[in-house]
Amino acid sequence: MINLETTYMGLNLKNPIVVSSSGLTNSVRKIKILEEKGAGAVVLKSLFEEQISNEAKHLISKDPANVSYPEAEDYIQTYIKGNSVSNYLSLIKDAKEAVSIPVIASINCVSSSDWTSFAKEIEQAGADAIELNVFIVPNDRNMSSTEYENLYYNIFKAVKKEVSIPVSLKIGIYFTNLFSVANRLNAGGADALVLFNRFYEPDIDIEKLEMTSAEVLSSPADIRKSLRWVGMVSDKIRGIDVSASTGIHDGEAAIKQLLAGAKTIQLCSTIYENGFDQITNILEDISKWMNRKEFKSIDEFRGSLNYGSIPNSAMYERAQFMKYFSNSQKEVLI
Repeated sequence: MINLETTYMGLNLKNPIVVSSSGLTNSVRKIKILEEKGAGAVVLKSLFEEQISNEAKHLISKDPANVSYPEAEDYIQTYIKGNSVSNYLSLIKDAKEAVSIPVIASINCVSSSDWTSFAKEIEQAGADAIELNVFIVPNDRNMSSTEYENLYYNIFKAVKKEVSIPVSLKIGIYFTNLFSVANRLNAGGADALVLFNRFYEPDIDIEKLEMTSAEVLSSPADIRKSLRWVGMVSDKIRGIDVSASTGIHDGEAAIKQLLAGAKTIQLCSTIYENGFDQITNILEDISKWMNRKEFKSIDEFRGSLNYGSIPNSAMYERAQFMKYFSNSQKEVLI
């Protein structure tokens, strides 16, 4: 009998499919459907630091009197924060009562300011873990890469000191040395790394001559951004779980990430495109493949093709295409 059970950040999951933070996880109704369709865990839609701050600034700027009275500004900021967090705590509590799968809270962070103290309230509301979604655009030419990396670490430390539940960090690909960042977070007590977050990307409309946003949903080709690093980090940084995210649209992609060493697979775009049943479809694909390969559990094959498990680890390190020629001397790759 096929066993899809796994662990993630010390949590017991019935399978490795985690629905990532998005509009899919912003209500109890949807979360219940996700559980029914087979999800092993859910990450709630993020509590956005920037959104809270911007909303407060907007209300303050609407009334000039608020600018003249610091007390009014402080009151508005405190109210907006409190109201946003209160609604989020209610979602955690209601979700925990409605489903039996792990419910992971998500905080979208850009700083380590005192608002992270709300993490304790998130824990008290019943969240099984916290995922910190962090992407800081390195737009200051006077700051070094180390200084930017410290921002990530400081955010993690500010939250970690507030809670005893597991804490993961969802990060982007743009680091000078991703292994160094992962190793430092591992040493600091991070329970998992999610590779990678899908952040806002700008685009340009050449007809309207204006800035727009790029496609929000991922494509199957985006798995290439994470597969290499899941395979390498899962081998090189021991003691920290790796969750694969971005570009996982079908069962084959999920299996690839598990072979590369992922503890869990985070789904989002494919559910938007194909509906909630896609979770069931992917789980069935994994089970059929395991049955065909005579694997009884995920632990039997997880990481069997990561960096340290293959004869030629250079396959993960290669940065340039080589030139190959067929018998007809036709160049197929450059």
